Amino acid sequence: MIPEQAMQVITILSGLALFLFGMKMMSDSLQVAAGSKFKSILNGVTKNRFVGVGTGAFMTAVIQSSSATTVMTVGLVNAGLLGIAQAASVIMGANIGTTMTGIIAALKVSEIAPIAIIIGVLIIMSSKREIGKHRGRIVFGLGALFLGMNTMSAVLKPLANTEMATNVLQSIQNPFIGILIGIVFTAIIQSSSATTVTVITLVTSGILDVHTGIFIIYGAEIGTCITSLLATIGASRIARKVSVIHFTFNTFGTALFTTIALLPIGYFDMIARIMPNEGGQIATAHLIFNVGTTAMLLPFIKYLVKWADFIVPTKEDEKSGKRLLHLDTRMLTMPQIAVELTYSEVQRMAMLTLENYRLSVDTFINRNPKNIDAIKKNEETINYLNHEITNYLVKLSGTQIGKDEQKLVGSLYHIVNDIERVGDYAENIMEFSASFIEDGKMFSDEAVGELRNLTEGVEQVLKDSIRYFSKRFYFKKKLDLISAEEEKIDDLVEQFKENHIERLNKGKCTPTSGMLFINMLSDLERISDHAYNIAFKLYTKSENPHQDLVLAEK
Repeated sequence: MIPEQAMQVITILSGLALFLFGMKMMSDSLQVAAGSKFKSILNGVTKNRFVGVGTGAFMTAVIQSSSATTVMTVGLVNAGLLGIAQAASVIMGANIGTTMTGIIAALKVSEIAPIAIIIGVLIIMSSKREIGKHRGRIVFGLGALFLGMNTMSAVLKPLANTEMATNVLQSIQNPFIGILIGIVFTAIIQSSSATTVTVITLVTSGILDVHTGIFIIYGAEIGTCITSLLATIGASRIARKVSVIHFTFNTFGTALFTTIALLPIGYFDMIARIMPNEGGQIATAHLIFNVGTTAMLLPFIKYLVKWADFIVPTKEDEKSGKRLLHLDTRMLTMPQIAVELTYSEVQRMAMLTLENYRLSVDTFINRNPKNIDAIKKNEETINYLNHEITNYLVKLSGTQIGKDEQKLVGSLYHIVNDIERVGDYAENIMEFSASFIEDGKMFSDEAVGELRNLTEGVEQVLKDSIRYFSKRFYFKKKLDLISAEEEKIDDLVEQFKENHIERLNKGKCTPTSGMLFINMLSDLERISDHAYNIAFKLYTKSENPHQDLVLAEK
């Protein structure tokens, strides 16, 4: 037989667990159902900081997770689609959006819990498409959230007038203890929204007074940042900078509004006049905190960014080299953002390959052995990126992504391989050149002129293909141009082979030099072929290429 008090504690914890479960299900399903739309919304954030705040507030109010908004934002910054200052404004907005949970809880609409659960289950069971099931999970999660609140409230209300409740209330009258409780509780359950709803439930049940509840809410603002700071251990520097900005923002707000609340200016009376309902007072204080802190710090975003740069400086040797600049396995929880990150890393790999090609050609044309070490170092990075990006694509293909993103992931498998092969052939050219320089061999002026002509044409195809790949939209004239350039390379290779045979017959070159010349022609032709693939493999083979568009023009 479980003692009554123990049963009460278990019931309260079960209500909290049900609330957290409902919130997680609702948030996750909303992200899947509308993730690509939110990615597009974030892509559209301009340098206007007010737009950033509005975007962050809207997204977080809808998906009920400031953490999810932060993850999306960090991902887009990593992908180079948002700047740190833009991200800071979105994070500020996310703090405002997260107050929506408390507002909903204070409206006392929890009676809809059973109806929402029933409707949610019916939608899940009757839906054949996955998107329909996610919509059902959103409704079910909302019902579970309210049911958890009802469960906690049902147990807590009878305890309001007990000696235990009185002792608890007296023990946390000190505002700084309340702040500490908010920090610790939120860091443990990893949700400031859950802390807000729990405090509203305790206040409306009579276990806590409004003043103490507000200080706990202020502490929760710091607690949610501690969670995100711990989550960025080992993450990219961009993620850590965003977390520093978030922590600074919320710590400043807690210090500011705690000071205001302790001054004899009637702060709590003002909140009571705005919202007589006790639960509503908690939600109002939460909203004032975030709107007020945003209003105070929004004009100083550039200084917050400088502060983050000071705390988490970017080291010169980390800007390049054998490491991932964009990919982060944590972003796989946001597949649409993970696709953007992968694309950015592939672009980086492609640019490294273009650089290696230019260095290898320079080694041959100008007989410059100083490039060899740089080429080898770049090739190691290219091989590393090939391995890591391919592994990431495997993980990404196992997530829930839309058809357009699935096409892109499939195309990127092939494109990464094409880029890696270009790197291999560039290394071959470097090795031929090094051997040539070391042995003191020479091509005829005619052969050198032909190779110079061919290397310039191949570079143009490679450069145009990488540029086109980076744009990610269908443009037939550009594709036709790349195709024509590649065909011209094929024609030149055939012509130069015939010229080579003629020179051999006339004794103008040696068989050894001739073999190297043919190998050079072959490698250059293959680089051109792979460059062609880089541009064209974003699209499938269909009668209407416009329908094969993987991602729309940015």
